[in-house]
Amino acid sequence: MLGQYLAVAVIVLACTVYASWTLMPAALRRRSAAALAGLPWPGPAARWLARKAAPADGCGCDGCDRSPLAVAKVSPGAPVAITFHRRPPQRD
Repeated sequence: MLGQYLAVAVIVLACTVYASWTLMPAALRRRSAAALAGLPWPGPAARWLARKAAPADGCGCDGCDRSPLAVAKVSPGAPVAITFHRRPPQRD
């Protein structure tokens, strides 16, 4: 019986931590990760915390430009053309 209560407590705690981390603002998440990164963690956890504590690149996207398959089409520092796409007119 005690084992069930312990298992439920661990699951509820893990879900609470996950929900809190996911819903936390990005700035607070970075500060929390930086504070936690100072503790002695195993290798993978320390790398994950270091990656989460790094400042954002400012583009608001963590996907496209961080893909290992992405190939740079221009040299770093070169100006990049911006393409604007027209929206179709909205009908009410």
